Amino acid sequence: MRHGMTTTHGLFQQNKAHSPSFFSVARAMGQHADDLADFCIPCNPYFPTDEMFGELERNLRTILKFYPSDSAAITAQLASVLRLNPSTISLANGSTELITWIDQLLVGSSVAVPIPTFGRWTDQPMETGKRVDMFLLKEADGFELRVDEYIDFIKRRGSRVAVLCNPNNPDGGYLPRREVIRFMDALEDLDLVVVDESFIDFVEVERNPSVAAEAVVRPNVIVLKSLGKNFGLHGIRFGYQVSNPALTRKLSAALPKWNLNSLAETVIFMLAERRAEYEESLKKLALDRFMMHSQLGQFPELTVFPSQANFLLVKLPASVDGAELCDYLLAEHHLLVRQCGNKIGMTSQFMRFGVRPDTEVERLVEGLRGVERLGGGRHTTPTIELVSHAREPERSIS
Repeated sequence: MRHGMTTTHGLFQQNKAHSPSFFSVARAMGQHADDLADFCIPCNPYFPTDEMFGELERNLRTILKFYPSDSAAITAQLASVLRLNPSTISLANGSTELITWIDQLLVGSSVAVPIPTFGRWTDQPMETGKRVDMFLLKEADGFELRVDEYIDFIKRRGSRVAVLCNPNNPDGGYLPRREVIRFMDALEDLDLVVVDESFIDFVEVERNPSVAAEAVVRPNVIVLKSLGKNFGLHGIRFGYQVSNPALTRKLSAALPKWNLNSLAETVIFMLAERRAEYEESLKKLALDRFMMHSQLGQFPELTVFPSQANFLLVKLPASVDGAELCDYLLAEHHLLVRQCGNKIGMTSQFMRFGVRPDTEVERLVEGLRGVERLGGGRHTTPTIELVSHAREPERSIS
C-alpha cells in the first residue's frame, strides 16, 4: 500500500453492517484525505452550485447560532416549492427516520419487500418483530421487478403492507409510472403501500415519473422522498413523505416539533429561486451516468446493469472479492467504493458505484485495470486481469 496508509487496511471487512462513513475513512487517511473520491454514497455532484455554497458559507454563523423555525413552517415552504398541499407532507431528519415511524405506526404484522433493495426496508421491521416477506429479484432477469408476480406473491403470503423502491437501490432498475399506479390499485385492500422514490429525480426515460400526486387521493399509499440524495447534501439529513391528510397527520404527530436543523431550513428556502440550476444538475448527471456506464462496459469481465438512478450496479468476476477490492481501491487509488455483500439477496461480487464526473471515473478505471494485483497470490482461485477495450464511447444520451 502506498503512502503508508496502513490504517485503512481491512476497514471494509470490519464494517459488516454498512460501509464506513466518509469521515471515518478521511480520518484514517490523514493528510491524504484531500485526494479521496467518493463513489460509495450516491450524491448529486452538481448541486448545490458553488454560488449556493458561497451563500451558505457567508451565512454559516447565523445558521449555526439560532434555532430553526418549527417543522410546520419549513414544511409549508417545501410544499409551496413542490406545489403540493402542506397537509399532505411530513418533513423528517432523513428518509430513514420516516421509515422508522412508518414501521412503528403503520406496519402491523407483516410487510412484503422485494430484495435486494434499501436495507432499512427489511432490517427495520425485523428489528421490531414483524414478518418480512421477501420477494427475490433475480439476477438472470437483470433484477427486474415484474409487477404481476410481485402482486401475486403479496396476496399468496397475505402480507398487509407492501414496499416498492423506484428506482430500486442498489441496481437502479426503474418501473414505469403506469405500472406503479397499477400496483397501487391492485393492492387497495392492504393496510399500506409504500413507494420509496428516493432516487426518482434522476430518472431520465420518463417525464414526471413520480406518483406523489396519486398518493394523496388514495387512503393507503405513502410516497417517500429523499432531499439529501437529490440535492447532494447527505450531511444535512432531510427527507419527506407525501400521503393523504389523515396519514400525514398520524405521522406528523409522532415527529418532534423541531426535528429539522437550521441548515436544512436555509436550503429549502433557497430552492424556490434555484429550480433552474437544480434541473441543469440532473441533466449533467444523466450524461455522466451514460459515460460512466460506457467506460465500465469496456471491461469484458464486468457486468454493468442499466440504471435510472445516480449509481451503477456492477458484478465482478468470480476471482475478485468485493471487500478486498474496496480496500485496494482506497489504499492504492484513494477511492471510496461500496460492495453489496451486506444486502439481502446479493453477495460481495456486486459493487455499487455512485455516478461521478469524468475526471473521477478515469481514476476508477485506472484502479480497476490494476485489480489483477489484488491479494498478492492469496486468492484460492486465480485473479482475472481486467483489460479495457481501446475504444472511445459515443457522447450521447439515448
